[in-house]
Amino acid sequence: MSLDDGIPRAGSGGAATPMPKDPAAIEALIERRRADLATTIDELVVRAHPREIARRSVADVRGRLASFAFTAEGQLRAERMAAVTAAGVVLIGLLLTLRRRRG
Repeated sequence: MSLDDGIPRAGSGGAATPMPKDPAAIEALIERRRADLATTIDELVVRAHPREIARRSVADVRGRLASFAFTAEGQLRAERMAAVTAAGVVLIGLLLTLRRRRG
């Protein structure tokens, strides 16, 4: 497949439109490619920044917790919350029992 600028792309498999012969058109094409490349590099730098990675990770965890605790309609999933609460109570009970045995 080729883009509208006439430059064939890797894996295109199709015939590309020939390169323009006009020097001004070639310069415009090069400038457009430079701008596209600069934009792509800027986006990659932002995506690879540790704070951005952490922000996306936190947003992902929040989304997963929300979908775990609430239905798509916004209703609380009481059975899941009850199971998590019961597991927490059991865990605290075990920790208190172990602490009493040690001390």
